[in-house]
Amino acid sequence: MSRRRLLRPGQIRALLLDSEPWLSCDECFNRVDRYVEHLLAGSSGHDELMTVHLIACPACLDEAESLLTLRAADLGMPAQTALQTLATELAANRGAP
Repeated sequence: MSRRRLLRPGQIRALLLDSEPWLSCDECFNRVDRYVEHLLAGSSGHDELMTVHLIACPACLDEAESLLTLRAADLGMPAQTALQTLATELAANRGAP
């Protein structure tokens, strides 16, 4: 017999997020390098598919944050500054289709 686990409110919200336009995790992985470079360069190369996917997918968001932190260190940028750039980008687009 399996045990039931209750979902936390944050997990429920994540499941209900609109993930359109659709981007798979594999496609996200293929695009994350370019997305991170654009964020760190401060360019306006907005990638709506990536942003929507990262808002809805904790695994890919974790991957993007890790890569962002490593790349920021290479550039001599504080990790917290780089992570705030990503958080600002995601917050600005939360709920955008």
